[in-house]
Amino acid sequence: MTHHEDHRSHHIGWLRAAVLGANDGIVSTASLIIGVAAAGAELGSILLAGVAGLVAGAMSMAAGEYVSVSSQSDVEKADIEQERLSLETDYEYELKELTQIYVERGLDRALARQVAEKLMEHDALGTHLRDEIGLLDSGSARPVQAAVFSAATFTLGAGLPLLVTWWVPQSWLMAAVALSSLVFLALLGATAARVGAASMWVGAVRVTFWGTFAMALTAGVGRLFGVAA
Repeated sequence: MTHHEDHRSHHIGWLRAAVLGANDGIVSTASLIIGVAAAGAELGSILLAGVAGLVAGAMSMAAGEYVSVSSQSDVEKADIEQERLSLETDYEYELKELTQIYVERGLDRALARQVAEKLMEHDALGTHLRDEIGLLDSGSARPVQAAVFSAATFTLGAGLPLLVTWWVPQSWLMAAVALSSLVFLALLGATAARVGAASMWVGAVRVTFWGTFAMALTAGVGRLFGVAA
């Protein structure tokens, strides 16, 4: 066979965590920097706030992803154990249940029964997890992977506006951080969409919209409560 299909669903786990981490890193750190700068703080204080936001955000992302994905993993393990016990105690019922699933998908009952028998002979538990519950290996919960990807990509994302802050004169800081962060967000959205075989334009627009809103809002808060109006 020479035909090959490159499906994208196996990217879901790490792609979601990576995009979420990088997006949050850029938006939250850029917004924090702009908000503190709008309040009239000195460059050293702005950089300190940005670094603190990077460290706190990376740890928060890692912990949050680990806890949430671990909860998902716990549910999956409970379903797997329940299905294993059902197969051990009432194999015939599980066979009928799988047969009915295939009937509902369009097979006649005789063929559905034959398919169910063959698949259960090969891998009864795996077949039920896939076709009855919908658990796929590509989409199964991986807490450590999600935590590492989220923390690492958050750090990378947060580092970009921090580098701009360190590099540009303070008089240009707010505009430079805002514009460069929007460019970073657009590239992130387009790249994520490309990996997921979606519209790169739509991917870029949807992340830059929320990034613009967040930065504008924090700049307003900084101006409103700043000590140097």
